[in-house]
Amino acid sequence: MQTYYYVLASQQFLLQEEPIDEVLKERTRNYHEQEKEIDFWLVKQPAFLEAPQFAQEKAKCPQPAVAIISTNSQFITWLKLRLEYVITGEFQAPSKTIPNALASLATVA
Repeated sequence: MQTYYYVLASQQFLLQEEPIDEVLKERTRNYHEQEKEIDFWLVKQPAFLEAPQFAQEKAKCPQPAVAIISTNSQFITWLKLRLEYVITGEFQAPSKTIPNALASLATVA
């Protein structure tokens, strides 16, 4: 099992009020320059929130939610300090309640 760390917020806050796309583009560019594998993903309406152990986090976060999920805990800590009004945590996957860490409940129109 892999440990995943996350920053969770409403889509309104993270995708419209914060310039998160610039942050992720810069991080991606930096990873490519260092020939480092990408270890973070932006997931709209993350399915892990449906797991019973995340009922409190889901209740605290305005919906629809979005998460930045990473295997790098330091990156998530840095995002938390930069963004401030977000929920952070961690989980392990695959598991019985979270079969796919990066699964989304968002539907494509």
